[in-house]
Amino acid sequence: MSSTDTNYRKGLFLTGLGGLALTVDIPLIRLADGDAWSILMMRSGTTFAAALVIWAVWRALTPNAPKLIPGWKGLIVAMCYGLGSISFTQAVFATSTANVVFMIALSSMFAALLSWICLGERPAPATLIAMAAMVAGVLVIVQDSLGGGTLYGDLMALCSAVLIASAITISRSSGKDMGFAALVGVFFPFLLTLPMVGSIGYSVAEPWWIILDGAVMMPIAFFCLANGPKYISGPEVAMFYLLETVLAPIWVWLIFTEAPSRNSLIGGSILITALVCHSLWQLTNGRSRRIVQAA
Repeated sequence: MSSTDTNYRKGLFLTGLGGLALTVDIPLIRLADGDAWSILMMRSGTTFAAALVIWAVWRALTPNAPKLIPGWKGLIVAMCYGLGSISFTQAVFATSTANVVFMIALSSMFAALLSWICLGERPAPATLIAMAAMVAGVLVIVQDSLGGGTLYGDLMALCSAVLIASAITISRSSGKDMGFAALVGVFFPFLLTLPMVGSIGYSVAEPWWIILDGAVMMPIAFFCLANGPKYISGPEVAMFYLLETVLAPIWVWLIFTEAPSRNSLIGGSILITALVCHSLWQLTNGRSRRIVQAA
C-alpha cells in the first residue's frame, strides 16, 4: 500500500471518529439543562483544561508532540474554532436541533468555495450542482424561522458553518497538525463567558453531562477533525459533519421527543441527499485519481 493511500485512509479514520464524537454534542448540551452562557463556559473550560493535560502528557512522553498553536495560521484556526463554538452554542438554544445540524452541514459547501477562492482548488461541476441543491434546502428550512423567533438561531448556525469551513481551509493550506489549535481555541469563548456568567448567574442543573462533553467528546471531535485536512481535502473533511446532521436529530428525538418541523424535514432531506450523493462522488473520484497517480 502506498504512503499516499495510507495517509488517505488515516485521514478518513480520523475524520470519521471525530464526526461520530461530534454527534453527541447537542444531546449532552441539552441534557445538562442550563442557560447558554453557563453551558458555554463549562464546555469551553473543560475542553481547554483537557487539551492542556493531554498536551502536557504527550510532551512528557515524546519531544515530537504537536505544538499547541503552530504559527500565525494556527492562531487564526484557533480563533475560528473559538468563535464557532460561541455561535454554535447560541444556535442550540435559539433554534431547533434539526435546523442547527442541517445548517452546519453546509460547512462542506463553504469549504469547497473557500478552497476554490483561497487555494485555487476549483470545484467540479458535481460540487456546484450539490451547492445549488443545498442552498434550496436551506431556503426551505428558514421559511419556518421568518417571523417565528428562530431566525437568529439559524443565522448563528450558518455563522458556525462558515467558521468551521474557514478553519478547515486554513488548516489544509498550512499542512500542519491543528488538533490542539482547535482545542486551545475554546479559551476565547471561555474568557468571554466569565463576565456574562458573573452578571447573570451560573445555571446548569446537570453539570456532569457538560463535563463529559467538554473533557472527553469535544477533545476527540475537535482534535480528529482539525487534523483531517493534513491527509484529505477540506471538502472531504467537512463532509464528515454529515454524521452529526443525520444522527444528532435522532438522538434528540429519542431522548427529548423533539420532532423536526415539516419544512425542516423537507429541507434537511434535500441537504442530506445532496451531501450523500456528492460525498459518494467525491470519494469515488478521489480513489480513481489516486489509482491513476500510482500507475
